[in-house]
Amino acid sequence: MDLLKFNQTKLFASHCLLWIGVWFFYMYFFSYNTNNTLYVTWFSSILLPLTMLTTYATVYYLIPKFLLQKRYWLFGLYSVYVVIFTAFLVTVTMIGSFIFISNLNVEDTPMMSRNLVFILILIYLVVGLVSFIHILNHNFNTLTQNKALENKILDTQLHIKEQELSYLKKQIHPHFLFNSLNTIYGFALKQSAQTPEIILKLSNLLDYILYQVSEKQVSFQQELDHIEEYISLEQIRFQDTLDVIINKDEIEKNCSIPPMLFIPFVENAFKHGNILNGKLKIRIDFEVSDSRLNFRIENSTITENIENHQNGIGLENIKKRLDLLFPNRYELKTTQFKNRFVAALKIDLHE
Repeated sequence: MDLLKFNQTKLFASHCLLWIGVWFFYMYFFSYNTNNTLYVTWFSSILLPLTMLTTYATVYYLIPKFLLQKRYWLFGLYSVYVVIFTAFLVTVTMIGSFIFISNLNVEDTPMMSRNLVFILILIYLVVGLVSFIHILNHNFNTLTQNKALENKILDTQLHIKEQELSYLKKQIHPHFLFNSLNTIYGFALKQSAQTPEIILKLSNLLDYILYQVSEKQVSFQQELDHIEEYISLEQIRFQDTLDVIINKDEIEKNCSIPPMLFIPFVENAFKHGNILNGKLKIRIDFEVSDSRLNFRIENSTITENIENHQNGIGLENIKKRLDLLFPNRYELKTTQFKNRFVAALKIDLHE
């Protein structure tokens, strides 16, 4: 409320200064080649409200109602009406000043005050200057409002994307926990001595999920440790029927990536992979630098199961998440071979 009052006071003061300046402007011009200060003062004082009326009619009616609405024909028409009305009032002012101030003595009237066209030029010089400032200020305010609205829209879109990304992350957790709990359940039924070890490994994985997955970026080494922990958990379940190779030679350890980026690929490899010739074979290749990430995972599968592998919910979620995290900066290819399925991901890490 105080700010509103301050702005209103500031606006009123600026208008007062404007018209005081215009009054001195008229005094200066009409004083040319005359010593009749009384006439000049009265004539300038009478002309000032006429100028104010013309200016406010143009700035607060003609411009917003017609010019800014792109109704140019009506703007031109009503502008002509305003000019005619202003010319009539100026003529009345000239005649009245000549009669009542100079007492019908032409020699006592300043030369500049006898020319209707010159007076109209002076008035519309003020009108034009004020109108230009008004339009400039209007455009600036419009740009500011549009920018604020654009920022608000971007913030809303970002919030929606963050919510969608959070939703996609949460979809990973139930699938992962379902697989892990099934493994623990199976070993518990057998009363296996490995059950406590499996629970401990699951505890480590849950610790990573609960405390790291909410972060926007984690170190690549943390993500790699998480994958290896997951694979070691699956190794207990598959025993001698699992053959996993992880190639991680070309890795820049200081690289940062979004958490849980690769685990859906690994989960899919176990979920849709098949044991062939006594082994479920999985090969994972990492190549990570400061600006480029190359990831490739290959698993053995029967040919009939490849279509399910490609159209799984997990792969769709992966694509949606990549679209949110790396728009137009990633390439994901899935290739099917005889009894093999390969997923290759390339990401430009620089925005």
